[in-house]
Amino acid sequence: MVYLAYADTLMKESGNNVHLYEGTDQINLFVEIWSASTEEEAEDIKKERCNERSPWYRITEWIPGGADKMHVWTFKPAGVSQNAG
Repeated sequence: MVYLAYADTLMKESGNNVHLYEGTDQINLFVEIWSASTEEEAEDIKKERCNERSPWYRITEWIPGGADKMHVWTFKPAGVSQNAG
């Protein structure tokens, strides 16, 4: 699959801060997990990932419906100890 070969190349260039998973119940549904140390870094990754000049943006060619169907979310640790304060 062309998408997987392209994503593999980009992941090698990006280092260890991105992992790719495929749905077991939905074949060809892929999720990229990017690691960031801070919320600011996460926002920078998100902006770069969605930027039309980014090599990662080309992946939208393989998304049915294109860029409009690409979802990018930021998550943070959750739990009672994380929210106390």
